[in-house]
Amino acid sequence: MQLVAPIQPEVRASTSEVKQLRLESYKKYHPPTFSGLESEDGQGFLEECHRILRTIGVVETSGVSFTTFYLKGAAYYWWRVYELDSLAEAASLTWTQFSNMLLRKYVPQSLRDAWRAEFEQLRQGAMTVSEFAVRFSDLVRHAPALVATVRERVCWFIEGLNPSIRLSMARELKMDITYQHIVGIARRLEGMLTRDREEREVKRSRDSGTFSGTRAPATAR
Repeated sequence: MQLVAPIQPEVRASTSEVKQLRLESYKKYHPPTFSGLESEDGQGFLEECHRILRTIGVVETSGVSFTTFYLKGAAYYWWRVYELDSLAEAASLTWTQFSNMLLRKYVPQSLRDAWRAEFEQLRQGAMTVSEFAVRFSDLVRHAPALVATVRERVCWFIEGLNPSIRLSMARELKMDITYQHIVGIARRLEGMLTRDREEREVKRSRDSGTFSGTRAPATAR
């Protein structure tokens, strides 16, 4: 008679255990804290938290609870009062709703409007493409309605470049291309234009006899 081993019951982690494991995963990315001080960047705090939440795939399931876990000082007490007064609403808040609440509380609309206006008027000017890309990325987050898609982000970036570079990118405006790719193309074009300008200056110096500090030979009498 063959003995049959008993079937072991499947062991499943409880909901609280799963959430704890996800929280530990979130902590490994060293999320920022936010206290609500004027010197702090509330929008930057939300964006960094969202980046981590998206990476571990818990934006809508645990985004609010994980982010509020890292509120400190006045910001923590603001959230705690809201949570106690509106327990059911707090438990059902989406990430977007929570983000809008925190922005309204700690980032004045007047300041957000000023950042948006600065983004709309942003032009490369004397900046290099790399410097312009950094400033663009810093301001674009304040105008989400203007750059809701990758294509809109790419078009706004190209439009802000200096004419010498922008006019060489007419083809890219019609292509389905990533923002990172378009920045790379702009950098290469800038490098080519810089080399061309330097070569012309060298040629002009040679033609005038001033290249490398030399002078044209005197004409024999």
